[in-house]
Amino acid sequence: MAAISSSFLSFSSPYLHRQTTDTKLTQYYQTKPPKTTKLTIASLGSDIRKEEVVIVGAGIAGLSTAVSLHRLGVRSVVLEQAESLRTGGTSLTLFKNGWKVLDTMGVGDELRSQYLEIQGMVIKTEAGRELRSFTFKEVDQTQEVRAVERRTLLETLAKQLPVDSICFSSKLARIERHKDGETLLELVNGTRISSKVVIGCDGIRSSVAKWMGFSEPNYVGYCAFRGLADYPDGQPFGQRVNYIYGQGIRAGYVPVSPTKVYWFVCFNSPSPGPKITDPIVLKKQAKQLIKKWPSDELQNIVDATPDDTIIRTPLVDRWLWPGFSPPASLGGAVLVGDAWHPMTPNLGQGACCALEDAVVLVQKLAPALEAGPMAIEDALRSYQNERWPRIFPMTVRANVVGAVLQLENPVVCAVRDNVLVPKLIRLGPMLEHTNFEFEPLQQTRV
Repeated sequence: MAAISSSFLSFSSPYLHRQTTDTKLTQYYQTKPPKTTKLTIASLGSDIRKEEVVIVGAGIAGLSTAVSLHRLGVRSVVLEQAESLRTGGTSLTLFKNGWKVLDTMGVGDELRSQYLEIQGMVIKTEAGRELRSFTFKEVDQTQEVRAVERRTLLETLAKQLPVDSICFSSKLARIERHKDGETLLELVNGTRISSKVVIGCDGIRSSVAKWMGFSEPNYVGYCAFRGLADYPDGQPFGQRVNYIYGQGIRAGYVPVSPTKVYWFVCFNSPSPGPKITDPIVLKKQAKQLIKKWPSDELQNIVDATPDDTIIRTPLVDRWLWPGFSPPASLGGAVLVGDAWHPMTPNLGQGACCALEDAVVLVQKLAPALEAGPMAIEDALRSYQNERWPRIFPMTVRANVVGAVLQLENPVVCAVRDNVLVPKLIRLGPMLEHTNFEFEPLQQTRV
């Protein structure tokens, strides 16, 4: 969401842009069991369906994992509790690391043809004064930034899979461990599935993560209105991200396509508040937050938003502290994306990291599937040990960036607007986390 603006707080870790293996971390994850996990050992019955790989959740993480496996010749079954793909919502920002993964999945060019490449960004105060502007390729010729509609991304990924890959109306009711090391899934409809590998891609409220001992993600103290404005005759904005910083409120908008514009308004709130779905109420509340801003441009964008694309979301994250957080894998079960590491959208890396997770996991898992349970567990541990040094600092950085930008103190905001943004920020460090290298998907099975 606030995909680029806020990354000017460029504290970083070298792990944000390279792959590593931490020996101590590996030892911890190999020996430390989840603190709160209670396992039930089940026996196989004749009514149990056998699968090699089951993916729970047909969101970005689940479908990208399934597509990556499919490209390596590995069949998977995707369980989705909804009746169809969840094609509602707005858009998401993908940087070059996300596009590299989509390219190796074979869908990058199809998506590029539908969405505008964002050339740069501009940061303004709520009064309309321009603080700073940037052009991405002036610093990094390889950078690629586009906002993509979530609906189109999910549909594009789903089209790459065999027709029987996604099972809708398949809500998970219970998880157990088999005596032979496989994982038993029982659905609300009574279906029972035994699988060598279960990949939890079921989002921030993941049932798989809860079973593995993870706590609920933490609310970070602010919420966001988001929407996708529609201009049937063509939207009038240039190909850049526009950010507006206020006191305790920040907003932004970015052209997605020739006819669509994504926007957001972040605001502080002591609690997540009640769930609101009435689009009239949502629009009214979003506009109320920015009604005192001199420019009515953002107000007009909100007005141009179809009812089915406006949402209000409390923002959450989970910090994966070594020694306190459970491992990302347990036997043949493993987590991907928001199910493991939900992060705030202040770096624009939630979807990108889910895509990264998918390709790293699949490259390690595919060769191990025929080698037995121990090889699978080793592959899953290798995945978490490679991903953790990148994911953890990125989650922390996104949180801190958002916390600073949501400050309400007028003195702090004055320093931000007159010193920090116009004089100190540099584009290179802002985007260092988008550097990510991996081996292209190579088929290992026929």
